[in-house]
Amino acid sequence: MRSLRTGLSLTPLLAVLGALLCTAPAAHAADTPLRDLGAAKGKVIGTAVTGSKLTGTYGDLAGAQFGSLTPGNAMKWGSVEPARGSFDWAEADRIVNFAEAHGQQVRGHTLVWHSQNPSWLTNGTWTPAQLSTLLDDHIATEVGRYKGRLAAWDVVNEPFNEDGTYRSTLWYNGLGSGYIAQALTAARAADPAAKLYINDYNVEGVNAKSTALYNLVKSLKEQGVPIDGVGLQAHLVLGQVPATLQQNIQRFADLGVDVAITELDIRMALPADSAKLAQQKADYKAVTAACVAVARCVNLTVWGFADSDSWVDSTFPGYGAATPYDANYAPKPAYYGIAEALGGTTTPPPTGACTATYSVPSQWNTGFTGNVTISCSGASLSSWKVTWTYGAGQQITQAWNATCTQSGAAVSCVNASYNGSVPDGGSVSFGFNASWSGSNPLPTVTVS
Repeated sequence: MRSLRTGLSLTPLLAVLGALLCTAPAAHAADTPLRDLGAAKGKVIGTAVTGSKLTGTYGDLAGAQFGSLTPGNAMKWGSVEPARGSFDWAEADRIVNFAEAHGQQVRGHTLVWHSQNPSWLTNGTWTPAQLSTLLDDHIATEVGRYKGRLAAWDVVNEPFNEDGTYRSTLWYNGLGSGYIAQALTAARAADPAAKLYINDYNVEGVNAKSTALYNLVKSLKEQGVPIDGVGLQAHLVLGQVPATLQQNIQRFADLGVDVAITELDIRMALPADSAKLAQQKADYKAVTAACVAVARCVNLTVWGFADSDSWVDSTFPGYGAATPYDANYAPKPAYYGIAEALGGTTTPPPTGACTATYSVPSQWNTGFTGNVTISCSGASLSSWKVTWTYGAGQQITQAWNATCTQSGAAVSCVNASYNGSVPDGGSVSFGFNASWSGSNPLPTVTVS
């Protein structure tokens, strides 16, 4: 549905691998990955991704933690055919290749939508016959390109208004509601093995919109139109998981179709604090548990796994912190909510914790720029000291917003006179330049 954030000027070459305390819990790397916990329950746990970012810590987490990937934007019509007859598959190919290299499924997103279409399509004047041909050709081209490589497609995205009537779109206005059956039929012809879904938002609980989707799926099945599943996007608000979520999943399953939670995030009013993060954990756990409880709920996908990559902040002013990882790629309580609902025995960060995370936002042949962020949740600091030990001869040459000293491989950085205070829910950062030769492995950092 929604665009993932893609406007970052630098893609991290290396990023956080640690976030440990002096009284540190087991490292996140020791936790059983979500993909493995899900597989043990017969569920695929996925995430939406941006292909150009699949390196460094972002790529490591995407590959290790998740069993399926959904391109956030790369397979939308406006991305793959920006000019009529001129195609750009680079980003989509990158995601599919990455998934195959990491033993992951791919969910194609999305073929027919009212948004993020190319301007030549939306600004054109088309007869019904022309629209029909455009629809068939687009689906044949895109689905055909990835035939046999994708597990599922969100064929039709967001066809309904909130009251259950059909949304006024290029497709509905030109072809009537029959465009949905046409799209599904074309997708099945292009790749008989891929599972075909209709995907929408605000259909997580039993309401007018989800009932309209239910009736559509029932009708399509009665007509013999290929439809394998429904996608419940689940862009939710803190503390507002629908009470009828599991009931709704079950009624679609009873129709004989699969159900996927396709775009899960749970936004909160900022700033985040320990109480909100605890509620978010409970909400993520409740959504995951509802899926686990229904055999035909086959996939649960988060819409971006880290707060730094979420669409929420730019779309809902004053809201954010919607994903299972924080902006520094450290797991939040929400992550452990998912894990616990899947039967995991992961060790969450302790209550009342301040953590330090180390990242390398840029690197060149002889040097690199490093960054350390200290974050507190349920605790605070009036001064701080961060330490680590390099493993490959790296040498700090300059630091800012901290005083850093190095003795051999051991590094110690203390706060400046103006940034020693870190409140509950707050963070401070400092940076440095350093030299390296041969390799630049990430150290484990501690804060006190």
